[in-house]
This record gives sequence, C-alpha cells and structure tokens, in this order.
Amino acid sequence: MIPAMIYDEFKRQLGKAGLSVKSFAELIKQNPNSITNYAAQGDVPPHLAIIAALMGHMADHGLDYRAALSQVHFEAAKHRGSAVKGKFGGSKQTLTSL
Repeated sequence: MIPAMIYDEFKRQLGKAGLSVKSFAELIKQNPNSITNYAAQGDVPPHLAIIAALMGHMADHGLDYRAALSQVHFEAAKHRGSAVKGKFGGSKQTLTSL
C-alpha cells in the first residue's frame, strides 16, 4: 500500500503554508506531540495529508487558508488520558481487601 504522505512531505506542505508542526497542531486543536509522533511511523494519516496538501496548494496560489478555516467551528477532541481510579475499560471495579 502506498502511504498517503510521508512525514517529510507533510512538513514541506505545512512550510509552504507558513506553518510549523506545532502551529498546525494548534490550528486543528490537537496535541503537537500527537502530530510529531507520526515522524517515527514515516507517514501521516490521510486526513492530515489532505489538509496539509490543500493548505500548501492554497499558499502556492496566494490564497489564505485562514479565511477558509475561520468558517469552521469545532471543539477539540476529548483527551484519551489515563483511566479513572476504580474503573477498568469502562467497567466499575469493586475494591477487594487482601
């Protein structure tokens, strides 16, 4: 399978749009580490590749992606942090004494 976009090309497209990986992550309300972790994989998911390619293309043609993105209002994804004490996999656990 051909990857959607290798990480270096992803960074190049963001650079054309005048963005760092960190500023891109902030723009799409993601943790910057979540984006930079794709460097280890070597490629980025298709949805991020599409966004970067469109932003790079718009920059090449003198179009401001910020104007287009300002029309989209969304909440940041919920953090998938650590589990709540006393729960495992969404199931309430009972405490046992040893």
